[in-house]
Amino acid sequence: MASLMSLNRTGTSIISSNFKARIPTPSSPLPLKPISSSSSSSQNPPLKPLCAYALPNQQPTNKPRVFRRTHPPPKQQNGQNLTGTQLNTQIASYPQTENLTVVPSGVDLMRLCEEGKIREAVDYMCQGVSADYGVFCALLSSCGRSKSLEVGRRVHDLLARSKFGGDVELNNRLIEMYGRCGNMRDARRVFDRMRERNMSSWHLMINGYAMNGQGRDGLSLFEQMRNVGLLPVGETFVAALSACGSAEEGLIYFELMKKECGIIPGIEHYLGVIDVLGKFGHINEAEEFVDQMPIEPTAEVWEALRNFARIHGAFELEDRAEEMLAVIDPSQAMADKIQTPPLKHFAGNMLEGKNRVSDYRSTNPYKGDAYVKLKGLNGQMREAGYVPDTRYVLHDIDQEAKEQALLYHSERLAIAYGLISTPARTPLRIIKNLRICGDCHNAIKIMSKIVGRELIVRDNKRFHHFKDGKCSCGDYW
Repeated sequence: MASLMSLNRTGTSIISSNFKARIPTPSSPLPLKPISSSSSSSQNPPLKPLCAYALPNQQPTNKPRVFRRTHPPPKQQNGQNLTGTQLNTQIASYPQTENLTVVPSGVDLMRLCEEGKIREAVDYMCQGVSADYGVFCALLSSCGRSKSLEVGRRVHDLLARSKFGGDVELNNRLIEMYGRCGNMRDARRVFDRMRERNMSSWHLMINGYAMNGQGRDGLSLFEQMRNVGLLPVGETFVAALSACGSAEEGLIYFELMKKECGIIPGIEHYLGVIDVLGKFGHINEAEEFVDQMPIEPTAEVWEALRNFARIHGAFELEDRAEEMLAVIDPSQAMADKIQTPPLKHFAGNMLEGKNRVSDYRSTNPYKGDAYVKLKGLNGQMREAGYVPDTRYVLHDIDQEAKEQALLYHSERLAIAYGLISTPARTPLRIIKNLRICGDCHNAIKIMSKIVGRELIVRDNKRFHHFKDGKCSCGDYW
């Protein structure tokens, strides 16, 4: 009687089983009666096919033996099968390929977040350090404040793999972070994948669209919210007013809030209407709106009206708003009148490439190359119809010097540096510490068309997405 062994593959293991081969002898007669299926199944176990890796000289056992395959099949020596001792020796000679990751101990992630070391905290988390709910909140807030899109995406990936991946508030913070970094596409992706949403989710999306100059998408989302049966509240209309693309649209939503939704306007809603009227140049309508307010205008109202009057050259309205502001808040009016020396700002722009953020300063080693690139762009821009607007140069110098001063504004130098240091056709993100001037706004629109890139500039007021010669702000800078 012979004993054979077949090996059946199961995952990463090989399980051996035993069976007895019944071989009739020549002297014994062959059975002529058919054997019933029931008797044959009870006496004779079903035969299993032999495996190509069947091992000889193995004694039958009652329990199956398991061999773990962590290496290639054993080789034969001189055409002969290996014995058990030789097989063990050959297995032990294979190099170990498993790398054990040691999780750092004693790391205080929250302390790193408070110190602003968000990259270091994320690196530790990637090494296996566990983060709690508060750490994720702190990381997302820090990424939003510092406009660190690349680090924010890493935090998003870690959050998705954690037990807090479905938390509504953390997903809201993700939306806010992406909005502050100027990436509404990823913000919308997070919003659409949320299983549960609250009103803050809708408000953050609408505000994000408005802040990034995509007000039309924000108002579309507002209508979608109403279509699913959600009732807008006062904060919803503050967001909707900021997303309006015309003065008429702003007044329509203001009336909708009062008549259809029955919401009594607060000072924040009146400020929203003044902002819509002012930024589209309807200064007289803004003044009439303030005069007809059923509540007493606050200092914020007169300050907004004064700023818009100053932008659009309405000097009489500016003087009136200044007088009213002095009555309500004398300290603020006096502070505006005191002539203080201008602050010396470095040519500071945070230029974000594909996988890094570079701080461009006037002492940058590539300053010479950036100047050369900018001079070449200036010639192309003039051919495309660019005319320098020297009204934005306040120094008493000649016309040629004014044009030269406009050419080397810090945001233009940062863009030139980005063009020579990043791959072609990739978007550039410029974070400016001052408000962009009108001439630079027109120049960057033309630049975006010449270089064929999306140029995203974040000044201290809003995001400007320049693409194909147009800006997302609708030329309201």
